[in-house]
Amino acid sequence: MSKAAQINWSDPHLINADLHCHSTTSDGTLTPEELAERAAANGVQIWSLTDHDEVGGLARASKAAAEHGMIFIPGVEISVTWSAVTLHIVGLNVDYVNSPLENGLVSVRNGRTERAMEMSRQLERVGIDGVYEGALKFVGNPNLISRTHFARCLVERGVCKDIREVFERFLTPGKPGYVPHEWASLKQAVQWILDSNGQAVIAHPGRYDLNPMQMDELVTQFVKLGGEGIEVVTGSHTTDQYATYARKSVRSGLKASRGSDFHGPTESRVNLGELPRLPDGCVPIWDNWGKLFS
Repeated sequence: MSKAAQINWSDPHLINADLHCHSTTSDGTLTPEELAERAAANGVQIWSLTDHDEVGGLARASKAAAEHGMIFIPGVEISVTWSAVTLHIVGLNVDYVNSPLENGLVSVRNGRTERAMEMSRQLERVGIDGVYEGALKFVGNPNLISRTHFARCLVERGVCKDIREVFERFLTPGKPGYVPHEWASLKQAVQWILDSNGQAVIAHPGRYDLNPMQMDELVTQFVKLGGEGIEVVTGSHTTDQYATYARKSVRSGLKASRGSDFHGPTESRVNLGELPRLPDGCVPIWDNWGKLFS
């Protein structure tokens, strides 16, 4: 019997759903097929691949998930500029073929190469040469070269011992190699998802440099635009933040999502499928998906 057939939809909190991870199609280190195998081995019942600004790996992921008996949710993570801060909005259950979402993502990806070359020039000024070329070794999709690929290059060269140290010393605001970029607006990202029959979710809200008033304003705007969920339990959050954003979920009426934000075996804080359950009281984003799959 497949994992999908074994799901008890009457108690959605018990379902092992991992709705946020990345493959080599964006900045992950495993292919969609390898991710599906890993997720299934760890007991994931509902799985989503959410590559950055790209849906090119979803068809492969869907096929692999079916082979492992998992329910697959087509997803994406869209880069957004809001109040001069870079945010991420996850789209779940999206129609990704010939959709408004696919067209919108093309516009988001434009400019990544130019940005990456300027990042490399800034690193040259502090004595680290050729990082753009070095980063390309780690890129599965040249149109999606990112800070993570640069970070892997710096670790490989021994400039830093791990990815965490890279982002403490480089590639973040005020540090060498950081180049700001104007991504999609919040309104655009949510609308692309809605126009593609998907559900919009605020990704890892605890990561953003926003004060409580700004976070409240983000959530208010997001709800007005048609946003439906917020990540509560994620590999990017601390245990205390699980409780903080569970309360935010309940108070705002946003459904709670859960995802490891897995990028690779040596780079991620939490493995696929190994997150704790959502806190009691919040409504899982998959609460009413049973009628779609049962």
